[in-house]
Amino acid sequence: MNKIIYYVATGIFTMVMLFSAGMYFFNHEYVKTAFTSLGYPTYLIYPYATAKLLGLFAIWNPKFHLIKEWAYAAFFFAVLLAFFAHIMVSDGEQMAAVIAWVALVVSYIFSKKI
Repeated sequence: MNKIIYYVATGIFTMVMLFSAGMYFFNHEYVKTAFTSLGYPTYLIYPYATAKLLGLFAIWNPKFHLIKEWAYAAFFFAVLLAFFAHIMVSDGEQMAAVIAWVALVVSYIFSKKI
């Protein structure tokens, strides 16, 4: 049962991050506007999308134990900061961050149990 919970939570988190990274690469103008409204510099869009993909690779790769821990930590803070950024500008886009955060925490907890 622990494996199922882990894979479902990690899958949900992965889908949110892949959607996000895909938006960064393929709908750059929309993301550029969103980054500007949040007060972030737009030159971070492509490196941030790349970092998300590398972090997902680390989380799914069973050989990278230490890097996996760092990826979970980085995602934890990235999602938490995204949530508060959306709250601060009142754009109503914080639900994706909430879903990602819950899935990430469940994934991390159950990664220790499998």
